[in-house]
Amino acid sequence: MRTVDEEASFGSYNVILPEEPFVWGVSHIIPRSVPSTIARPAYARPPEDDKSSDQRSQSEDVQESYEGDGRIQLGSEEEKKLRASARLARKVRDFAGTLVRPGVTPNTIDSEIHHFIIAHGAYPSPLLYSGFPRSCCTSINNIVSHGIPDDRPLEDGDIINIDVTVYLNGYHGDTSETFFVGDVDQQGRELVEMTNAALETGIRACGPGRPFKAIGKAIHELIHTTSYSVCTSFSGHGIGRVFHRPPWIYHSLNEEPEMMLPGHCFTIEPCIVQGSNPQVWIFPDGWTASTENCARSAQAEHMILVTETGAEVLTR
Repeated sequence: MRTVDEEASFGSYNVILPEEPFVWGVSHIIPRSVPSTIARPAYARPPEDDKSSDQRSQSEDVQESYEGDGRIQLGSEEEKKLRASARLARKVRDFAGTLVRPGVTPNTIDSEIHHFIIAHGAYPSPLLYSGFPRSCCTSINNIVSHGIPDDRPLEDGDIINIDVTVYLNGYHGDTSETFFVGDVDQQGRELVEMTNAALETGIRACGPGRPFKAIGKAIHELIHTTSYSVCTSFSGHGIGRVFHRPPWIYHSLNEEPEMMLPGHCFTIEPCIVQGSNPQVWIFPDGWTASTENCARSAQAEHMILVTETGAEVLTR
């Protein structure tokens, strides 16, 4: 057990650092296979004119295109498909939570999630997105976001965020939760409680005609007098046919000028960090983001659909 003694209030936990010797990039990680019968987003489709080309390198250059403001037509078949994808994402997230216990590796969790999603006729959206090599993100202790599932066994006292996204019938569903591994100390539990509270506070700021910046303002008002800070390196995003698109949802004070309108669907996913330094640094793999001072971070995420009369959480 490694103790973070820069701030006694952070508690005692294992700090996650990149393995040595460093391996740059993710080309050494072999992505899991997906049956050809599963529909894939554009970035994960193998090029038809070159069956021998490397699928992962191609995916780094191919992104989902988007236009317009991203709103869906309420009451339409489009809304039904979006809701179905969100329901499956919630189901996957809850399944992921049952896998969390000391001794289990994140890589095993990723494998189970991968096969669970495929068994439900969907594609794991993170897989091959900009070259990401796994089917979910697992971010432990001081890892803020985009942790790549590896073979380090989970240890008693860890906290782990599992971020899952599915692509079902042409629509993405995205959600995450931070889970306790065994007996987590009080500081870790309070961090996760504050993170969940920040998410709920942001959700309450949503509704037709309300400004997107109200989400960040509400979270700021909750957090700024506490011993926590909001990581500004990551944002929520519009979602639906496209994995990531505007509107961008900022979790701190901002001057985003747009207003929420019926049919907007987006994620709120604050990363809350112990202490006053929310800055991050990126591991040699190019993805894993750790706090600069190795303080713990937690994240929680829901999909929100703005309706004519309010806002509905699709991944509740």
